[in-house]
Amino acid sequence: MTSQIPNKSTPLPPGVYCPVLSLYKTTARQEIDLEASYNYFKFLILGGVTGLVLAGTTAEAVLLSADERVELTKVAKKVVTDLGLPDYPLVAGISGQSTNESIRLAEAAKEAGADFGLLLPPSYWSKVVTKDVILGFYREVADASPMPVVIYNFPAVTAGIDLDSDIIAELAEHPNIVGVKLTCGNVGKLTRLTADFNPKQFAVYGGSSDYLIPALIGGGSGCVTGIGNVYPKSVSKLYALYQEGKIAEAAKLQGLVAHAEKACKAGIAATKYGAAYFAGPVAGVNDKASFLPRKPYVPANETMQAWVVKTMAHLEKVEKELPDRQCPGL
Repeated sequence: MTSQIPNKSTPLPPGVYCPVLSLYKTTARQEIDLEASYNYFKFLILGGVTGLVLAGTTAEAVLLSADERVELTKVAKKVVTDLGLPDYPLVAGISGQSTNESIRLAEAAKEAGADFGLLLPPSYWSKVVTKDVILGFYREVADASPMPVVIYNFPAVTAGIDLDSDIIAELAEHPNIVGVKLTCGNVGKLTRLTADFNPKQFAVYGGSSDYLIPALIGGGSGCVTGIGNVYPKSVSKLYALYQEGKIAEAAKLQGLVAHAEKACKAGIAATKYGAAYFAGPVAGVNDKASFLPRKPYVPANETMQAWVVKTMAHLEKVEKELPDRQCPGL
């Protein structure tokens, strides 16, 4: 069943990607805090993650304006430039409810410095989002996009629309669609796709790190992980251990990472509190209020806060013992 399609001209590099959180000023309107974002992006990159995903679900993309998305991408581009990493991959969310909106977001993201676009299927009035609608949507956006497109399958935020492996495989044949992020947690879907395509033809990524090693064993190219916002070194180390063939050591760390990632599954408020508590001081973002969700959504309550700290704390020692990435710009 191996596909004979050509390799993509610009494949998405394999590895661990962090879907970055959005940080806000402590004002009534919660404007984007660009200075805090710069420091936080730098912390994540020095933590060793392969790439950043901007304006995705974890970034509260639906609560960001088009201009704010552009500003965040420009900040990320400045960070990688300052660190001397000009080829560092930046993936920008380009999900819109219309084909036209998604193309506009792709054009703006590319101009701001993004390298790839991450695209959810349309979900407004989900009953009319048929297979033909999905195929036409992705193909038209990919035709017009100035950068390669990565399919994003996350039924929880698309009114239950779940792209099956057959639809994804059809879209994989498009020369400008280079991969998929599976936040559906369906490992069977991952292995069906990796049986059909090699990573240079079409790369498959898990939507979290709690099954990173199983995904890699199944032929996946890596993951996009919320816990990367808190412990970027640990998830990067997990990927590296597997690539080095240190399977027993990787399996042990996989369990620790999976337990910590459990807190991220509780939602963005929990993820943001964990990042504020553990990562903020290390990143130089010391005001925990910078990590609050954007209104109307509310922060984690005291019970949730205590549970998040307890659930994530066991990985802190591992994180502190790992070195920073070495960058030419430092």
